[in-house]
Amino acid sequence: MTTMLIADDNRSSVSILQEYALKEGYQVSTAFDGYDALAKARDHSFDIILLDVMMPGLDGFEVCRAIRRDSNVPIIMVTARGEDYDRIMGLDTGADDYIVKPFSPAEVMARVRAVLRRMQRDEAAPGEFFTYDGLKVNLAEYHTELDGELIPLTKKETELLWLLAKNQHKVFSRDNLLESLWGYDYEGDARTVDSHIKRLRAKLDVREHSGWEIKTIWGVGYKFEVLP
Repeated sequence: MTTMLIADDNRSSVSILQEYALKEGYQVSTAFDGYDALAKARDHSFDIILLDVMMPGLDGFEVCRAIRRDSNVPIIMVTARGEDYDRIMGLDTGADDYIVKPFSPAEVMARVRAVLRRMQRDEAAPGEFFTYDGLKVNLAEYHTELDGELIPLTKKETELLWLLAKNQHKVFSRDNLLESLWGYDYEGDARTVDSHIKRLRAKLDVREHSGWEIKTIWGVGYKFEVLP
């Protein structure tokens, strides 16, 4: 049975989402503040988490960031904050999708199914390794090293690096990357890709890597380029 954590300080929202989730056959746990949400996420192996941003104690961004330090459980942010900055912030901290209130509970469940399908597809793919000039990426374990130093990438950052690195010199448009990594049903825009590229570069640049770079092709997109 698929297990779900719904974390939101609005008990009415939790009740509605819980009712719909139970009808779909999910086993549901609930939390009403950030500390309780984080404790339950660490104590149980949930299949998916619905996480509100504005919660007492720890906000949803802090909870998501803490969970991502040791888990790749799918996380969908559900919040009343719909500004672009908040959407990007949620995705940058490791969320897999972002839904703005007021929402349709049926839409939330559809997003849950879509995220779980993507996870099942990713897990079904054979584990692979990429190694080049000090860079080592283990996609199966979402583990990245540069010159022997662990680089703490999020799930999406790892997948982004993997896709670019495994297709050296191929230029990916922002739409290509959105479709490949977030899926056709994702409603975000190109700024999500730009934000992830910026954060990925910042993390990789802690170590010198003169043999390759993630290059911007202006007006087109990005590629992993091997340097002479």
